[in-house]
Amino acid sequence: MTSGALGRVETELPGLPEALRRVGEVILGDPAEAARSTIIALAERAGSSPATVTRFCRAFGFSGYAELRVALATETGRAAQAGWGAGVGHEIGPDDPLDSAIEVMAAADTRLIQDTAAQLDLGVVAKVADAIVAARRVLLVGVSTSANVATMLEGRLRRIGMPCWSTGDAHEALSEAALLGEGDVAIGISHRGRTREVMEALVEAGSHGATTVAVTSFARSPLAELAGLVLTTASRETTFRLGGLAAVHSQLFVLDAVYVAVAQRTYERANQAFELTISAVEGHRVERN
Repeated sequence: MTSGALGRVETELPGLPEALRRVGEVILGDPAEAARSTIIALAERAGSSPATVTRFCRAFGFSGYAELRVALATETGRAAQAGWGAGVGHEIGPDDPLDSAIEVMAAADTRLIQDTAAQLDLGVVAKVADAIVAARRVLLVGVSTSANVATMLEGRLRRIGMPCWSTGDAHEALSEAALLGEGDVAIGISHRGRTREVMEALVEAGSHGATTVAVTSFARSPLAELAGLVLTTASRETTFRLGGLAAVHSQLFVLDAVYVAVAQRTYERANQAFELTISAVEGHRVERN
């Protein structure tokens, strides 16, 4: 992971051991300063040791502190150029003008999508798309907010002729997973990666030989650990969008990337499906005056 570092650190910070968490807090407190600091200076500010900083770097996929500094410098430079600072991290108060609230929302969502794109593993996206194209059945499982995201991807894939189903019901998810086999695909969506129903469905699907995919904000979550392929999402909580609600845009972005990759691989069939479906519903559109 050479980019998207700040988003991942912010998301996974609460679950880190105390020593590593202090390093992460110092970095998030002033990423630009961290990018300029030596490993000794950063360790002193975090009340830790250079060895701890090195462990922190490796926990997030960097070979060492030099690689982390380059990633931080790149991200902070990009953020400054894009002008994200104005609203990122600001809280929305009950008496704030609507235009100010919208500015904060726009800044947070822009940064969220940029962080998600930066950390997205394109190799994994390609593997997931290849598996979907070859699958006899594709199952999407999510609960609550994630169920809505699963339904949206189901609609996109079915529109281009992919045999896809989604569910947020535990019994239905297990039943559908039990019908999968070698070459099929099961995708579990969970912000924290700890939703029992989603995990159970992926375990069931995997036991029948299906390719299992986790979509989560936490790369070291239980869901990620049991899945064969993992797609991580960034998450940026704001005043009225906490937890799973904060991850919706990034989940949709990641799954849209998968959908586009599938459509590219089935270009002629996808175009034919679009023409057929547009023609089928054309009679239900109101003519303009």
